[in-house]
Amino acid sequence: MRKLLVLALVGLVAQLVDGALGMAYGLTSSTLLLLVGIAPAAASASVHLAEMGTTLAAGVAHWRFGNVDWRVVGRIAVPGALGAFAGATFLSAISTETAAPWMAAILFSLGAYLLVRFSRPLRTERRAGRLRGRFLGPLGLVAGFVDATGGGGWGPVATPALLVSGRMEPRKVIGSVDTAEFLVAGAASVGFLIGLGSEGFLLPIVAALLVGGLVAAPVAAWLVRIVPAQLLGAAIGGVIVLTNARTLMRAADVGGDARPAVYALLAAAWIAALAFAVRALLRARRARAIAATALAADPHGAEARGADSRGAETVAADPHRAAGPAAADEAAPEPVATPTR
Repeated sequence: MRKLLVLALVGLVAQLVDGALGMAYGLTSSTLLLLVGIAPAAASASVHLAEMGTTLAAGVAHWRFGNVDWRVVGRIAVPGALGAFAGATFLSAISTETAAPWMAAILFSLGAYLLVRFSRPLRTERRAGRLRGRFLGPLGLVAGFVDATGGGGWGPVATPALLVSGRMEPRKVIGSVDTAEFLVAGAASVGFLIGLGSEGFLLPIVAALLVGGLVAAPVAAWLVRIVPAQLLGAAIGGVIVLTNARTLMRAADVGGDARPAVYALLAAAWIAALAFAVRALLRARRARAIAATALAADPHGAEARGADSRGAETVAADPHRAAGPAAADEAAPEPVATPTR
């Protein structure tokens, strides 16, 4: 009973993290299940079955908060489902001895990516235009395959790619990725059901993760607006790296004397990433505070500067019009006299 309560708490925390970052529910849950000795295929199958409930609740909550772009959801979810089904079939077909280091390597790489990604300033500017299907389709296919074979990875692959594009608001990126994940989790579950049978799903674990995730889903959709993703992403990345390093060192036969040194290096990298994340967060907040102070101190000047910039654009587009009536008269062609009969 105590173990199930702990797993429910893990599901709750994982869903809160996923709601704030748009990623890491599967990474966090799968990492813990591997840590306690669950077979890789069974761990991924159980996590994806639980995700069918948590992603449905998260999608509804994000929709109610206006965080979903349905066009993006439609174009990324179907290829993601195909990739997830293929990944689940692949993971079900290989042995546990082969699957464990494979899955740990994927989780380790994604955790390292989170460390690097969130230790740097996050992009805030937006570009014009819409995301195209030829970008969203392959992205969904790759993200779905990685998600099923690694026990997680839909968010870490899809969310940063959409954020870097600069064509969507961050909250809509997170809401759309979370909503599309419902179809991805369902396709992966079908693939595991075909490959492993019903015994591949650890139903008590599924229930515990599902309860925790359902409790957290509405709160997570609200937290996306206030939680500093910079710090949270770096913290979760470090946890995932350290926990999966153990499986990789065991698979590589790293000696007992070398393991403390490896853990020390990874911990030092984690601390450095957290320090960089804090610095980037504070710099971004200072820049916003300075801009707000300048605007409050001289609102008319800001408006004038905006008008000047718009005027400069007008000059560039039509210099004769901007120069005034006299210049326009000078630039106008002289009338041609027509002979009278």
